[in-house]
Amino acid sequence: MEIKRVGVVGCGIMGSGIAQVAAQSGYQVVVSELNDQLLTKGLGNINSALSRSVEKGKMSPEEKEAVLGRLKGTTRLEDFGDCDFVVEAVVENMEEKKKVFAALDKVCPKHAILASNTSCLSIIEMAMATQRPDQVLGAHFFNPVPVMRLLELVRSIATSDQTLEAAKKFGESLGKTVIVAKDAPGFIVNHLLLPFMLDAVRLVERGFATKEDIDNGVMLGLNHPMGPLTLGDLIGWDTICFIADAIYEELKDPRYAPPMLLKHMVLAGKLGRKTGQGFYDYPK
Repeated sequence: MEIKRVGVVGCGIMGSGIAQVAAQSGYQVVVSELNDQLLTKGLGNINSALSRSVEKGKMSPEEKEAVLGRLKGTTRLEDFGDCDFVVEAVVENMEEKKKVFAALDKVCPKHAILASNTSCLSIIEMAMATQRPDQVLGAHFFNPVPVMRLLELVRSIATSDQTLEAAKKFGESLGKTVIVAKDAPGFIVNHLLLPFMLDAVRLVERGFATKEDIDNGVMLGLNHPMGPLTLGDLIGWDTICFIADAIYEELKDPRYAPPMLLKHMVLAGKLGRKTGQGFYDYPK
């Protein structure tokens, strides 16, 4: 199946990044939001990102205009009626995602592939909200999407070989390295990453080492570009806590149980860069 027109449901941080990369790769893209205000904000973020690329000499003004010309914003799911590949990038809530998939199933062409950008939730559960579970899979992009080169595809027990192959080709056409995971909690990356990050929080909680020494130990000893606590501040500790809780509920593995310190930080709004304070401070 040839993919020409791409849909993205949600124009937040992840959705806008996916829409931008798809448009930059030559696809006609429809991206939606719940209302005009959120849509304007999301499209504005894409415009700003492209403008920065022009300023850095990575893109010409003409190329920027061509990318924007391939983007269409909407608040109507009916506008996905001629899309070949649709990525859902809404809030990490299973009931909301199932509603989106059920609605997309009604408006999208019969051949269309439906994908979720979820970082931890069950793909088969979303797929069964549709009449095409064999054409549903996970397409887990990483933030920031235009920079991160990985795409983690997640195959459920129902996903067909044809769907997986089409999704692989699509991901590679975006310039991504594609890996394939089973439909299990955390997939590959978060299954490995979460215990590592939570252990870093536990070391701080126990007074075992300072946050600076933990991060420097990982950066200089393991050759990571940033330490786990700095990374958590970048991702957002509320997001990490949500993913950890979801995996723990499924596996009952204590490695994924969020430490008390993390829960208290989330309750206090110390989520990282997005709130100005996490393990480190980020003055505006």
